[in-house]
Amino acid sequence: MYDFVVVGAGPAGSRFSRRAAAAGHDVLCLERGAVGTPLACSGHVSTDIWNFTPDGARADLLQNEISGARFHAGGPGERAHLFYKDETISNVIDRVELDRTLARAAREAGADLREHHSVIGVEEHADRVSVTARTPDGNRTFDARMVAGCDGPVSRVRRDLDMPEPGEKLQGVLAFSAENDPGAHVDVHLSVPEFFAWRIPRAEAGVEYGLAAAPGENATGLFETFTDGYGVETGETCAGMIPIGPPDRVTGYRSFLIGDAAAQTKPFTGGGIVYGMTAADHAAREIDPRSPETLADYETAWRDDLAREIRLGHWVRRAYSLPKPLQNAGLSALSGKIGVHMDKPTTLFSPESLKTLLSRS
Repeated sequence: MYDFVVVGAGPAGSRFSRRAAAAGHDVLCLERGAVGTPLACSGHVSTDIWNFTPDGARADLLQNEISGARFHAGGPGERAHLFYKDETISNVIDRVELDRTLARAAREAGADLREHHSVIGVEEHADRVSVTARTPDGNRTFDARMVAGCDGPVSRVRRDLDMPEPGEKLQGVLAFSAENDPGAHVDVHLSVPEFFAWRIPRAEAGVEYGLAAAPGENATGLFETFTDGYGVETGETCAGMIPIGPPDRVTGYRSFLIGDAAAQTKPFTGGGIVYGMTAADHAAREIDPRSPETLADYETAWRDDLAREIRLGHWVRRAYSLPKPLQNAGLSALSGKIGVHMDKPTTLFSPESLKTLLSRS
């Protein structure tokens, strides 16, 4: 009988496994394939990422430092509006190696993390949960006091335990070119209906091109048009769903969701690495596997921390659908030096940001 079975060893699953094991709990973490593959997520993150990684990880993971973004109301060739800081505001990292680094940290903390264990069934009982997985040695069932669903936007735990779905799921597509670009600015193109496309320089690791599109859009076709506009050839395309909008409930009787499974993502970028690991820390602090009532404490804690940022993020996203003339006018008026944190829309209203905006009026 484990204290927790964690389904999924992405950033949220490995972070929770590490923190729960360090707190003295018996943790089994199951990853359906090899940790870090397949890649389905960008590696552009805020500098807050280093608060969640082991000492020394930055030297191994960092690919480039970013100090600003060029916003375009249309595709490549459209006028650019630069938003910047004088210092680094975000980092580009090796996304696959991030997962592997976090998984190693979980193992070192005492978690039993097993790769090539694909979960095929989850059941809640009055006194335990049962998690059945397809393993290299055949099907096995593991019992635990609680199960943590950290298994992404199409969560098996969420589905099997009849938890509510995220508000929507965008289609994400990304690929890499072989360009060597150490530039300090990313490009953001508001040319995709209801969302945007991006170009992220990764220095010697190449350039990342990507976009997210609303359900019903031809994401692949939009991506081809976007990269054709830049005149580049990219390698193999990576694709995945991006959940937006957490449901009203991410807990069951002996179960809880973290990360993409709970749609703990930024509505205005789709990123969820830092939000997911933030929620994982709340779960490890608040949840006692022997006391199901503590799941309510987790619901309260992560929402108190992130709900306002997510709510404001929805408002930021609405600007992506404004008419193009309004977008260009707004970008022209607001571009320049900024004081905004990429994970925290509330910083739009910080004294630094308001002072900067008033100085341009």
